[in-house]
Amino acid sequence: MIQTPYLLFLGDAPDQLAAKVAQGIKDWRPGNAVGQFRMDGCGADLGIADMTLEDGLAAGAKTLVIGVANRGGFISDAWKEILVKALGMGYDIASGLHNLLRDEDELVAAARVNGRTLFDVRIPSVAYPIANGQNRTGKRCLAVGTDCSVGKMYTGLAMDAEMQKRGMKSTFRPTGQTGILITGGGVPLDAVIADFMAGAVEYLTPDNDADHWDHIEGQGSLFHVSYSGVTMALIHGGQPDAIVLAHEPTRTHMRGLPEYDLPSLEALRDMVLPIARVANPACQIVGISVNTQHLSDAEFEGYLAEVEARMGMPAVDPFRQGAGRLVDALDVV
Repeated sequence: MIQTPYLLFLGDAPDQLAAKVAQGIKDWRPGNAVGQFRMDGCGADLGIADMTLEDGLAAGAKTLVIGVANRGGFISDAWKEILVKALGMGYDIASGLHNLLRDEDELVAAARVNGRTLFDVRIPSVAYPIANGQNRTGKRCLAVGTDCSVGKMYTGLAMDAEMQKRGMKSTFRPTGQTGILITGGGVPLDAVIADFMAGAVEYLTPDNDADHWDHIEGQGSLFHVSYSGVTMALIHGGQPDAIVLAHEPTRTHMRGLPEYDLPSLEALRDMVLPIARVANPACQIVGISVNTQHLSDAEFEGYLAEVEARMGMPAVDPFRQGAGRLVDALDVV
């Protein structure tokens, strides 16, 4: 088990979005985060105490968590110098990067010499089956985005928290490194061999009580040419009964792909529903989760009202408004 609490390593993250792993931990498990460690030039700030490695130890931190999700999951030499120092001081290190800690000889050697542990949460721990497409009891909800990093995980966590608050049966099912670090379990879906991805989602969301909801952590986007495959696996393996569309309205292009424009919500609706109904003919789109962090207080309500009128379903920012109306929308399923 990864030891808590954490010191969250933001490194030289260029912007807030790049630190989404750390942001998720800070938002959903604040008691596990004693502070943040930022290198010179870091463009992200979680709004918690800036700490040195020494400060973190004094505050009780046991594990340095790499809280950055950079493109390609790369561990730079500058990062490595800090990570080696942390191991020497007594930290364990946890990471969800594609660039595995265990593949870095310097880190492996430092961990061995200092009796510390390296946790690569993006390594599948189960021999997942190939999907069989059989119907399962219980209900499942999946957020599907117009782009990557638009708030799909936050939507699932917020809906799960709202249902738990109401005394309803609900479980958040993590499929990425942030969700796994928040909850302590799940499937690192983008590290699963392609033929087994949909089967891994079936494994993650087994038969359950008829009134139980699984909130499956969304990944990628059907319109993102880099990551569309993982989204398809979630849709077919998850067999969602309900889909929530997720969107960030101020994007000028797909994340990491400046030559690709974002699709409209209408285009996403029209693409995702036929795909979802291949595995679950009863699937419905029930609402829209909008990340309005870059809209002012004066702008966001008007934007949500326009989207809601245009799309004919609830449009909500779960961060600003809570997920209550999205949970209410599940009543139609």
